[in-house]
Amino acid sequence: MGLISRMSTIFKAKMSKLLDKAENPHETLDYSYHRQLEMLQKVKRNLADMVASKKRLELQVIKLKENANKLEDQARQALKLGREDLATTALERKSAIQQQLEGLEEQIKGLEAEQEKLAAVEAKLQTKVQAFRTKKELLKAQYSAAQAQVKIGEAATGLSEELSDISLAVQRAEEKTENMRARAAAIDELVDTGVLDDALETGDPLERELKKLSASSRVQDDLERLKKEVGQA
Repeated sequence: MGLISRMSTIFKAKMSKLLDKAENPHETLDYSYHRQLEMLQKVKRNLADMVASKKRLELQVIKLKENANKLEDQARQALKLGREDLATTALERKSAIQQQLEGLEEQIKGLEAEQEKLAAVEAKLQTKVQAFRTKKELLKAQYSAAQAQVKIGEAATGLSEELSDISLAVQRAEEKTENMRARAAAIDELVDTGVLDDALETGDPLERELKKLSASSRVQDDLERLKKEVGQA
């Protein structure tokens, strides 16, 4: 494939993609329906024109028949008056009118045949337009529903991501809370065992030792006192 051909293919693909994004199915369907209505109206107008033309021809036929009958009456009257020449002239005119009538009747038959065909086309097109209108509304409803589903899906995806972030934040908070509780428990244990007190105590080591001895002495004194109270001394 040549460079120009490849560029043309790429351009067409990109244009098709852009047009696909820009295309609104609702507008496309409505436009197609409008075009079909225009076509149907055109057929109806043609049919109406044909009916009007046939009606005009039928009126001409009626008028010519009246003239033919009149000429025949004139020919009959001329014969009664002994004017065969006038009768012949009248009958010649009547013959010409009859030829016109034959031509008009042929035209009327042709128009009637065309009228039947056009009426069949109108009925068929009318059915198609009605069917397309129903399908158009159905497709528009389905497209709107699909759009709503896409929006709901996109919203659900965003919500899922947001909930995932929240869940992660909660998990981190729980971990920090557990770590803090563990540290608090460790401090409590150190306090209970006196390790933390020793580490926190400041001042003279000798003074601290004397305090311990004093505390131990008080404990011993209390113990002896209790023994005497219970009779174990």
